[in-house]
Amino acid sequence: MANNNQKVVPQASQALDQMKYEVAQSLGIQFSQDGYHGDLPTREAGRIGGNITRQLVQMAEQQLASQHGNR
Repeated sequence: MANNNQKVVPQASQALDQMKYEVAQSLGIQFSQDGYHGDLPTREAGRIGGNITRQLVQMAEQQLASQHGNR
């Protein structure tokens, strides 16, 4: 199955991948060394995605707050 997720900012792809690995490590979830993640349980994938979303929202809120505070 093809991946239809297109990045709005393609240059962010590497940073998002790095964040994925950092979040997984902080949760104690191990990825396979060959880059295949098909055997990752859905529950663990959801934990990783949820934490990434939480961090991205926090980053956006901080950026908005700093922009609003500088006006």
